Amino acid sequence: MDALRIVQADVVACRKCPRLVVYRERVAREKVRRYRDEEYWGKPIPGFGDPDARLLIVGLAPAAHGGNRTGRIFTGDRSGDFLYRALHRAGFASQPWSRHRRDGLTLRDCYITAAVRCAPPENKPTPDELATCRPYLVEEISLLRRVRVVVALGRIAFEALLKAWVETGRSLPSRRPGFAHGATAELPDGVLLLASYHPSQQNTQTGRLTAAMFQRIFARARRALTGAANRSRRSRRQNR
Repeated sequence: MDALRIVQADVVACRKCPRLVVYRERVAREKVRRYRDEEYWGKPIPGFGDPDARLLIVGLAPAAHGGNRTGRIFTGDRSGDFLYRALHRAGFASQPWSRHRRDGLTLRDCYITAAVRCAPPENKPTPDELATCRPYLVEEISLLRRVRVVVALGRIAFEALLKAWVETGRSLPSRRPGFAHGATAELPDGVLLLASYHPSQQNTQTGRLTAAMFQRIFARARRALTGAANRSRRSRRQNR
């Protein structure tokens, strides 16, 4: 999809948030010892995946030595490995790990993006940075027209998704969805919103988010997509 590639290129070229530009580029210069021989990406990270996806995943931001190093979202860090294992098991990813952006990983019926596209200090973007980056998410939602399920990873991503959803001109339920792991909401457009804790090490190493808990989120997404496909087939048969 040409329009989606244009958005991705605009993301990579973005320099709108001075604090994030300084931080991501400094990290890319200074590196850490275990990656000292690697060339860091050091730029904003575009969305990644199938342009015809029915599943949209929204994360928080790239990791300083993950996506900011590899140039692909959720790639080269423990959070990404946790995510792609779950996606592979649910049939959305071609392999259960991610090392670098040319490692052969492809997403099936799935697109992954983030609330903020640059690695923020201490993984904490400011409200102004979230607002500045939101138009990219708005454009992606508008262009990914086949999306039927959205998974938001963490409270910040959840709130960013809701704000971006409204900015596309769509509406929310009369009772605004609230964040909790495993919470679901049916958006008026017939899209299912699923909330999950973020697969950060802070959550996974403490047991707040287990592999089984995370897998259930994507199993629920798969069931919803299967149900939607079956309803669509029945409708086509009835209209013949």
